[in-house]
Amino acid sequence: MSALATEQTNPAQLTKKDFESDQHVRWCPGCGDFSILAAVQKVMPTLGIPKEQFAFISGIGCSSRFPYYMNTYGLHSIHGRAPAIASGLKISRPDLMVWVATGDGDGLSIGGNHLIHALRRNVGLKIILFNNRIYGLTKGQFSPTSVVGQKTKSTPFGNIDAPFNVLSVALGAEGAFVGRALDSEPKHLAEMIARMAQHKGTALLEVFQNCVVFNDGAYDFLGDKANRAEQQLVLEHGKPMLFGKEKNKGIRWNSKTFAPEVVTLGEGGVTVNDILVHDESAESPALAYMLSRMTWPNFPTPFGTFRAAQRAPYEQLVADAERQAKEKLGEGSLEKLLHTSDSWVIK
Repeated sequence: MSALATEQTNPAQLTKKDFESDQHVRWCPGCGDFSILAAVQKVMPTLGIPKEQFAFISGIGCSSRFPYYMNTYGLHSIHGRAPAIASGLKISRPDLMVWVATGDGDGLSIGGNHLIHALRRNVGLKIILFNNRIYGLTKGQFSPTSVVGQKTKSTPFGNIDAPFNVLSVALGAEGAFVGRALDSEPKHLAEMIARMAQHKGTALLEVFQNCVVFNDGAYDFLGDKANRAEQQLVLEHGKPMLFGKEKNKGIRWNSKTFAPEVVTLGEGGVTVNDILVHDESAESPALAYMLSRMTWPNFPTPFGTFRAAQRAPYEQLVADAERQAKEKLGEGSLEKLLHTSDSWVIK
């Protein structure tokens, strides 16, 4: 990974096919992973970046086969460690666009610590977290996002663990860019991938992804095309949070209960001025956190960009600190380092 090809491609001439590898895609027919892969390969040539400048890092799981299917640099690493390995790559090679493909099991169980600290540090990684609420590669055990009562091979009488809320965890870890998409909505999914690619710093996109074998129908609560307008809230910066087929329902803040509530325009004197306006760029993550807690059936499920705050990426801070140290102390020497401070010779 330390050296790039000397002859780089012309980004102006790239197409989706340029990002397709020669490897046979080994996912189960109907898996939501296909939709995510297609969206990524569709977006990459639009970014104006040579494909030699991309690197895809993954851990372990069905989602972690991703680097094999991208005709870019990549590394299939070890369980849960993709954010750590990707962080090292991005810090040492800030010119690369580094992506992480991980799952709810890989990223939130053994890899949870690495994930939250990448978010906290704001390393310039683009993290796609495939959330199918199950361990698929190891054949159907419950995962950190499996819902209470879910019957799996390791919880035959129903899961008793409270699940992680992925976006709440990301926001609690000071994630600067946090979003959500659905595998069955390819147009919106591609838009969200493009948005996170443009963000400087850590960008995390949770994708609700169906596992047709071990957890089929996990997101049926979102409804089919005929009902999705009533069950999905598509967030748009600077616009009121309206939903429904007629866009006549919205989210209002109830100052008495100190909580959001669903209201209908025209009922009880409710107007569009009563509806909360989305602000993804707010310095405080409070609004984004509130949205992350909204779940069906009490609320429509939000999709889109929850938060897109701007702060210096970690690799920039590392480079600045290194420059300042050199200005103060001069160029470093390994020989001097080994023979200064707490070092001694044993005779």
